[in-house]
Amino acid sequence: MATRSNTLSLGTDNIGKLLFRYAAPAIIAMASSSLYHIIDSIFVGHGVGGAAIAGMAITMPIMNIASAFGAMVGVGAAARMSIRLGEGNMLAAEKTLANAVMLNLVLGLVLMVVMLTFLDPILILFSGGNASPETLQYARDFMKIILLGNMTQHMYLGLNEQIRASGYPQKSMRIILTAVGINLILNPLFIFKFGWGIKGSAWATVISQAIAFLITFSHFCSKSSFVRFRRQAFRFDKKIIIAIISIGLAPFMVNICASIVTAFVNSALLRYGGTGLHDVVQSAGRQGDIYVGAYGIVNRVVMLLIMVIQGLNQGMQPIVGFNYGAKHYDRVRRALFTTIACGMAISTLGFLMCQTMPEAIARAFVDSSRGGDELQMIAAATQGMRIIVMLFPLIGFQIVAGAFFQYIGHAKLAIFVSMTRQMLFLLPLLWTLPRWLGATGVWMSMPIADCASITLAAILLSRELRRLRKKELGEL
Repeated sequence: MATRSNTLSLGTDNIGKLLFRYAAPAIIAMASSSLYHIIDSIFVGHGVGGAAIAGMAITMPIMNIASAFGAMVGVGAAARMSIRLGEGNMLAAEKTLANAVMLNLVLGLVLMVVMLTFLDPILILFSGGNASPETLQYARDFMKIILLGNMTQHMYLGLNEQIRASGYPQKSMRIILTAVGINLILNPLFIFKFGWGIKGSAWATVISQAIAFLITFSHFCSKSSFVRFRRQAFRFDKKIIIAIISIGLAPFMVNICASIVTAFVNSALLRYGGTGLHDVVQSAGRQGDIYVGAYGIVNRVVMLLIMVIQGLNQGMQPIVGFNYGAKHYDRVRRALFTTIACGMAISTLGFLMCQTMPEAIARAFVDSSRGGDELQMIAAATQGMRIIVMLFPLIGFQIVAGAFFQYIGHAKLAIFVSMTRQMLFLLPLLWTLPRWLGATGVWMSMPIADCASITLAAILLSRELRRLRKKELGEL
């Protein structure tokens, strides 16, 4: 009854307090989830070397593809569940949960088999065929183990979304923190104590997520759960599957586009790194691998900041979804504006951090005492970080706006906003600028694309807010 009351309070309580109540655990959870990759990189960088970080960077497009399918089901089902709970339809909410579990199980298994079967060609494709044999071997060793745990990861992350959406944001946070804590313990144990190298880092990730999945699964088996597993709900429902996928297409496309973009970035850095007038790395024959490793460092840091804002969005999601379903459009707008203000504050803080201490951040990932390539990787990461975050104070607005369209069920708009930044604006820049500016051109292409996507998001959001106003006045 207490959880039912908490869910209904989404339509009555103060928006600021609600956002804090739901966003604080989500932010901690999302930031902690991002720490998986940072922890992996730091321990691998110090325990194995810079070449291993470059290998992990090559795997990023594959991991983004795996995340795309998990996000599609998890976020799509969570948004649908929130709307159904807002309508007071418990049966539909539980059917959504059951169909999300079955869909994640099928997708996770298929993806694991396909990627393990074609892993070598995929790695060569995503590196543009320019990575060194050493870098490719590290990437291969890491991904073989990660893919073995792909199905568990899908189930864990998807169900964790449902825990948050059904009124347990703090429990969702605790489960993710548990997984990160286990990963933090196992990483140094496997890498330094057992001497497993990059394979040890992969096993630490798989084991920690498997334990988190068991905890998450047990939640929905408990009779005390507000929304829980019911045997009769475990039947594939075409309408529910279509609804989950249609809403979840936005984060799916974001991750797929991120995979394509990362592949383009890696390929451009491997091919043109060190050729630009302002490039900082001139190590003969190793420029490409060093720059890919540097991008792996920068991307980990940037993704941590973005994940914090995504956590804020997750806090907004049940508030917006419930009130949109209940037709409380004034509360929908207030939730949006409050989240935008918080998102921009977070992105501005990230901008200041990356501009004032980029070298210190880069040094945390690699052992500078090794000298040589590691020092050049730090220099490249320092340069890239300062350029990439140039428009970060406004990024918070763009990320929140894109999520808002998704949470009110406008999947097409959410997909359009998400795709234009990466596919329409960024890819052409990645294709052209590095030819003249080398790695510096790769870095510069990102803030230029950000500028265009922020402008587009502002135009589309203004139009949507006018439509909501008309619905509130009964004109639609």
